[in-house]
Amino acid sequence: MRSPRPYNFSAGPACLPLSVLEQAAAEMCDWQGTGMGVMEMSHRSSAFQSIISQAESDLRQLAQVPDDFAILFMQGGALAENAIVPLNLAHTGQVDVAVTGSWSAKSADEAARYAHVHRVTDTVQDGYRSIPAPSTWTLREGVDYVHLCSNETIDGVEFAELPNLRELGCSAPLVVDCSSNQLSRPFDWSRIGLAFGGAQKNIGPAGLTLVYARKALMKSPLAACPTAFSFERVARDGSMFNTPPTYAIYIAGLVFKWALRFQYAGLQGLAALDAQNRDKAALLYGALDGSALFENRVDPSVRSRMNVPFFLRESSLTDTFLAQASQAGLMQLKGHKSKGGCRASIYNAMPLSGVQALVDFLQDFERRHG
Repeated sequence: MRSPRPYNFSAGPACLPLSVLEQAAAEMCDWQGTGMGVMEMSHRSSAFQSIISQAESDLRQLAQVPDDFAILFMQGGALAENAIVPLNLAHTGQVDVAVTGSWSAKSADEAARYAHVHRVTDTVQDGYRSIPAPSTWTLREGVDYVHLCSNETIDGVEFAELPNLRELGCSAPLVVDCSSNQLSRPFDWSRIGLAFGGAQKNIGPAGLTLVYARKALMKSPLAACPTAFSFERVARDGSMFNTPPTYAIYIAGLVFKWALRFQYAGLQGLAALDAQNRDKAALLYGALDGSALFENRVDPSVRSRMNVPFFLRESSLTDTFLAQASQAGLMQLKGHKSKGGCRASIYNAMPLSGVQALVDFLQDFERRHG
């Protein structure tokens, strides 16, 4: 039976839980008897203060963020953080970057505007289809930080686990762009100095950026850093130095509550989301690997559980596939413009039934066109 709503496989802005959308719609004009909607509220009102405080508390509980990390609600997306991070942390002007895909390549290029960047690994020659073992990286001692992207949205590669820099003889903090896999699985915070991610994948609408910063790293930024982008100042002002993206924070807060309640396979919260994400990815990759028409080209050991690029071996059928998929209620499967082909983003809010519907369609299409 077809879902009453289309299944939205967009890479971001992405699908949100239906219950969250329904609650937001019900509260659009009047949030909890205040007589106004959240997007009309002063960010300094007691009503909004309760919203942002609860959102931070729920996020800390959900993601198991330790107390020695500050959680910041910022703006500008991950692209802006590519500049904001070196402006806050690159005090000696030396940064190492693991380039494993299109987004970490952008991070390296942006950081190079403020620091000397050394690429400890770069997989561009193999089309960003693999991640070399961290033990092979050319890490330097004395750098301000080591940057990586934990999940490459465009290329479909993901770190199965974050590297332990201490075991590799590197004392620099690890900075993680986790835009497209935050809250999809547990992170080992002991290995992280700072993490950041745009909200528009697993958390909420575009416009909100989450920063998880170890408090010991939040020192005075470089002189060129705008005050609104100083981690230390944003933390000191409770993410209220400037007007934050209030409505996006409200929606994120609803998503955090949804995620805390989420149940799957006898589990709840982040453990349940992690388990369902493993099952969704296994289902879709299994169908692609068993197909004579469709293929995924990423090294199986580093395949993303969030973003699954795939291609038709008969590329002339791609447009037909995308058109028929859309007619079947399987939306936004077109691949990134730099890659072509197709891509299914299967974030937390994508139910297992949506992935099953896609698999059924892949198999039906192959029967008709293979």
